[in-house]
Amino acid sequence: MPGHVIPILEREFNDFDNEAEKYLAGKTEEVDFIGFRLKQGVYGQRQADVQMIRVKLPWGGINPEQMEAFASVVEKYAPLDKAHITTRQNIQTHHVPLPDAAAFIREISDVGLSSREGCGNTVRNVTGDPWAGVCEGEPFDVTPYVGAYVRYFVRHPITQLMPRKIKTSFSPTDEDRAIAGIHDIAYIARERDGVRGVEVRVGGGTSIMARVAPTLYEFVELDNGDYLKVAEAVFRIFNRQEWLRVNRARARIKVLIDKIGIDAFREQVEEELKGDWVDERDFDPTELMFVHDEEANAPQAHTYASPNGDLSEFENFRTHNVQAQRQAGFSTVEVKVYRGDLTPTQFRGLARIMRDYSGGYARTTVQQNIVLRWVRDEAVYEVWKALSELGLGDAGPRTIIDTVSCPGTDSCKLGITSSMGLNAAVAERLEAMEIDDELTKRIHVKMSGCPNGCSQHHIANIGFTGASIKVGDKTIPAYIPLIGGRHENGEVVYGTRLKSRLPSKRVPEAVERWVRYYEAERLDGEEFTAFVDRVGGDSFTALVKDLSLPVEFNVENMSFFMDWSRNEIYQVIRGEGECAV
Repeated sequence: MPGHVIPILEREFNDFDNEAEKYLAGKTEEVDFIGFRLKQGVYGQRQADVQMIRVKLPWGGINPEQMEAFASVVEKYAPLDKAHITTRQNIQTHHVPLPDAAAFIREISDVGLSSREGCGNTVRNVTGDPWAGVCEGEPFDVTPYVGAYVRYFVRHPITQLMPRKIKTSFSPTDEDRAIAGIHDIAYIARERDGVRGVEVRVGGGTSIMARVAPTLYEFVELDNGDYLKVAEAVFRIFNRQEWLRVNRARARIKVLIDKIGIDAFREQVEEELKGDWVDERDFDPTELMFVHDEEANAPQAHTYASPNGDLSEFENFRTHNVQAQRQAGFSTVEVKVYRGDLTPTQFRGLARIMRDYSGGYARTTVQQNIVLRWVRDEAVYEVWKALSELGLGDAGPRTIIDTVSCPGTDSCKLGITSSMGLNAAVAERLEAMEIDDELTKRIHVKMSGCPNGCSQHHIANIGFTGASIKVGDKTIPAYIPLIGGRHENGEVVYGTRLKSRLPSKRVPEAVERWVRYYEAERLDGEEFTAFVDRVGGDSFTALVKDLSLPVEFNVENMSFFMDWSRNEIYQVIRGEGECAV
């Protein structure tokens, strides 16, 4: 059944109730309780006594009933009245009181949703291409095999307390919209002589010591379960690296591979595959595969409303948000979700639209948006009208105005700056610029509230990471810019860190200068990243040199010493990430 991927175990909810009660009564040490609740997808916030709950959506898949369930739990348990789509296709809800957490995860389980291993040093949510199964150029739909991978490794004894988390992606084509290069382990669909398989890449990651994942194997079979066997061998090797546990912040597979090299790691995998454990496992994915025929449930032909009057807004939407499926007569509609946030009203409205127009099929994206699948071509206008009534009818997903950010200091313990506040400010500036140049529209802007990069700022064309500037005994919230990152057509390039540190309130001005510089000085048809490669990062630094100058603390400059969406003097307050505990 769509959306029902992770098996639900009722006893885990009872266990959570019991452990939470013991912790609140002072009978359990905090460090012990943290490890327990992280595996249930419940994460501490910088605010005391409230939690973030991360619900896993394997490959981003979600159905109408689950949309409505999110609306319900947000209304009941989330005081900010919203939930957030992440760059790993999860949905997170913040500020949930700990006593309500068990009720929250129990309620979502009624519709097949699970937060199991959404946090902790486990196999996290599996990222997928939202267009898998309906896009041109794929040799086959990888979705069933993703389902088997998820089901094989959830609650697996080897993956419950590894040195650090594992991030996985599956891509159906070399376009690689799931971004294999930044993952601990990644699969890209391949077919040889009619045999289905995948290329396996291992050891990518952003944050500290960003690395692009190298290829471990060019071809590994799927239907015989070899892709699961290789993954377990990788995880077993990783799990034994006790030296990595000493510094959890750096304990990633990429660190191991960077140290010994991919060839030496491949030799270790080959040796691991000779172990007795292989004969003790059943790697046949057949019983675990997620098998569902979406096309059989696609909407039937129907009479829909026709566009009338001024069609400019709709045509703009259709140009930027609508993409033909390889199945004739159907399109996908990508919904641009501002900052990835959805309200209960929007969740319920999307559920209605999914039932009426997409056969109930939708997937979240790594850009924090939603893709409606199986929309009949003649129904696109009605879908746009319905989305517009929800405030979700804007054109331009994956364009310059579709800025991406993590929650930052709104909730995250690791946050240094208000990246959500900056997101709003930059988006407002870009909208005011009224950009109509198609090459400029292709620029991607992402910002993170700390160096860890949950917004994936390392691979943004223009990226920002949260920082600070000391001015006497005061501190200014600031950002370090990165220029020229990209993730297009299977290529992952990390941005160049500029020799600049910009006060947060000056970042929108910097973005505008860089965009106008590109428009004024580029060659005919030159993409932004090619322009960056040609002119170099120093030219971008020079353009904002005056914006980097120190700010004196006085009444006139007081706003510089306050972060976006804040009305108090800024302080760096950064805790320890719980997964590193």
